[in-house]
Amino acid sequence: MKLVITMSRRYGTGASVIAQELSERLGIPVYNKDSIEHELADHAYETEADAIRELAKNPCIILGRCACDILRKQMNVLNIYVSADMEDRIHRVMELHSLSYDEARELVEKTDKARADYYYEHTGKSWGDVNDYHMILNTSELGVENCASILMQYFEKLEYI
Repeated sequence: MKLVITMSRRYGTGASVIAQELSERLGIPVYNKDSIEHELADHAYETEADAIRELAKNPCIILGRCACDILRKQMNVLNIYVSADMEDRIHRVMELHSLSYDEARELVEKTDKARADYYYEHTGKSWGDVNDYHMILNTSELGVENCASILMQYFEKLEYI
């Protein structure tokens, strides 16, 4: 099956680490905001949604960019939402960017708000609505390091891979 994984996430959850590990294990590319914008610049796509639909013609992982909504009618798409407790996210961002607690908290809140606004602007829906996802992973409970393995076991059980 040509599996396409969309991964929406709160800032600081470790979702990009999970996506990268899945990419390596599955041998498929990860596309994020920068790579999708690069696709737009290099090709004659009218919109980001057109670029995402084109990328999703082959197995891949797409981080954010409303991909779960853009690809919602495709049968080969698995929509995942990655969350974590606020305190865990703040501490992760502190460590990743060498920020103080207050700076990291502000960055987490600002980024979450920007993502929610972007999602609403492009879909008319609330970001993080559980009805938009097939699976929700809480990295505070499961651990970032375990999530790719959990997903791989799921894919194998359902014979996606």
